Amino acid sequence: MHRTSVIRRVLPSLAAVAAVTLAAAGCTAQAVGAAAPSSSPSPTAPSAPSTPSASSTPSPSTPSTPASPSASPATQAPKPKVIMAKGAESEQVRELQARLRQAGHFDRSPTSFYGSMTVKAVSSFQHKRGLPATGSVDEATWNKLVAQTHKPTADELRPPTTNELDTPDARCMTGRVLCISKESRTLAWMIDGKVVSAMDVRFGSENTPTREGTFSVGWKAKDWESTIYHTPMPYAMFFSGGQAVHYSSDFAARGYNGASHGCVNVRDKGKIAALFDQVKVGDKVVVHW
Repeated sequence: MHRTSVIRRVLPSLAAVAAVTLAAAGCTAQAVGAAAPSSSPSPTAPSAPSTPSASSTPSPSTPSTPASPSASPATQAPKPKVIMAKGAESEQVRELQARLRQAGHFDRSPTSFYGSMTVKAVSSFQHKRGLPATGSVDEATWNKLVAQTHKPTADELRPPTTNELDTPDARCMTGRVLCISKESRTLAWMIDGKVVSAMDVRFGSENTPTREGTFSVGWKAKDWESTIYHTPMPYAMFFSGGQAVHYSSDFAARGYNGASHGCVNVRDKGKIAALFDQVKVGDKVVVHW
């Protein structure tokens, strides 16, 4: 009886030790990778905090960014009203150019045509006055230009010429003559040795030069388009084959950065229109250096 009681006391003790050993090793009855029961979560692997839904109120630590005022069309500043821009042709453009010339931003006679040179002059004026250099004339630009210049005189609006006339060729001193100088790049309308009007001109390129010599006006066409190059040739006065004196919007816009196909280009539309009315078929044309 004594041996039996000893064995009974030893066996329960061994069972307790085995149970403690299994618990310390973390062994459980669940399969590998299975989730722990919700009633007893594992202390070494806490669950991640839940992500708030889109409708959740933002945390005070991460306030939402207010919408930009500029996003609303109602709060956007209106665009400045444009009065004149590239491509326009009017007497107001002529006044603009005359005023820009007074302010030192336009170095040629007003032509009334708003081309690339006028864009550059307007941009220069705007930049110097702290205005957005758009190259177009809005109300702010026009008001500042008017405030800093005086109303152009008739001579400022229509000066005799930008380029200075040289001494007329001897062939130009008698009769009615279109005296055209390649040296000074001018056309002088002369009657009996006196200059009636003058204007800037440009000529053909090296590949299509303007012919020199003494000619006469063969025929005239107020509205003409080149049959070769399909370009407008308003107020054309033909003097040598297909070569003519005529208005050129390209010359008005780009100046001497371009060239004709042999014709004598005039950039002042008002002056060439007046000249067209005065010149008669048969009048002399002299092209010289």
